[in-house]
Amino acid sequence: MSGIMEDLGISLAQFSVFGSVMTIGAMLGATFSGRIADLLGRRWAMGLSEISCVVGWLAIMFSEGAWSLDLGRLLIGCGVGLLSYVVPVYIAEITPKRLRGGFTTAHQFMLSVGLALTYFIGTVVNWRTLALIGTFPSLVQLVGLFFIPESPRWLAKFGEEKDYEASLRRLRGEDADIFQEATEIREYTEALQQLPQGRFLDLFQRIYAHSLIVGVGIMILQQFGGANGIVFYASSIFKLAGFSTEIGTTAMAVAQIPTSILSVIIMDKAGRKPLLMVSAVGTCLGCLITGLSFLLQDYQLWKEVTPVLVFVGTLVYNGSFGLGLAGIPWLIMSEIFPINMKGSAGSLVSLVNWFSSWIVSYIFNFLMEWSSAGTFFIFASISVLTVLFVAKLVPETKGQTLEEIQTTMNPRSTS
Repeated sequence: MSGIMEDLGISLAQFSVFGSVMTIGAMLGATFSGRIADLLGRRWAMGLSEISCVVGWLAIMFSEGAWSLDLGRLLIGCGVGLLSYVVPVYIAEITPKRLRGGFTTAHQFMLSVGLALTYFIGTVVNWRTLALIGTFPSLVQLVGLFFIPESPRWLAKFGEEKDYEASLRRLRGEDADIFQEATEIREYTEALQQLPQGRFLDLFQRIYAHSLIVGVGIMILQQFGGANGIVFYASSIFKLAGFSTEIGTTAMAVAQIPTSILSVIIMDKAGRKPLLMVSAVGTCLGCLITGLSFLLQDYQLWKEVTPVLVFVGTLVYNGSFGLGLAGIPWLIMSEIFPINMKGSAGSLVSLVNWFSSWIVSYIFNFLMEWSSAGTFFIFASISVLTVLFVAKLVPETKGQTLEEIQTTMNPRSTS
């Protein structure tokens, strides 16, 4: 922030636009993510998003003024909005049912590692070099797309029988018995082809009500529980508490890594619902600790201890978030919608997630000005609602094929 403002002579207001425009881009990317993934396929949708990210990073690196910064950030946001939908969907569609949860959670683990690396690298290089480094992962994935198969379920949807079986065999191994899995995919796809191509308004039919409530609800609760507000403004939180911003933000970046590793290991053993509930209980505890710390500061009590309590509370929050709430909502979203509705549903759910993120990141500072303690107590109460929501409405999808999940969630759509 200071480097960009000093080098380019931009104001705080201009930098604030630069910081927030990524979320606007992500909403744009999310709006069209499902349709693009359905039209181009999962692989080339990822390719398009990576091109958008590379161009965005280069625009930032060569920026000489605010407009090119904003354009670059907007393009990165568009790429991220598309990726946030298509990557979990692709992973869910190519992995065996017994490993699907672990693979999707590994995606969240890699996000945590990338975040931590960015924090570390950003402390030793300037902002232009950091933007250049940002292009490398996108370029690696862009090249890697030429070596991975397309989703067999996407191929089956478009009647590419030989291609989807070849893709499935390539994924499972030449000696693997794919007959049963290939038959399930074909039969389910044939049943869906009897239905009209899913349009956006069709999502609001009664047969998809359960899936829609779960998909949209879990995304709203994930964001309104404070996720991006706390991450985006971590330095401000630590500064307000009187704790070292360097130590605090670095520790926050690292905190999700061990819990993400644990989530990868136990996801397909413990199941989605238990991990989500434990994660929400942990974020509630973290918010209560942080809120209590700011409340004690307001009354000038335990002045020596409260900064450390804020640090502990945010670490508990971030670690707990990485255990389940960070990645599982995207996994569930990729599992619960039938393939004929997945494009429209994915666009809607992703848009809801990014729009909720924008609301939280926009109002967070106003809430903190109103009451730091009250802000975190609000987040804690939403975490409690998340526990209840998961317990009552979210299905357990562990160990089921995508076709079996649809039979349970939307029986009338495949009857």
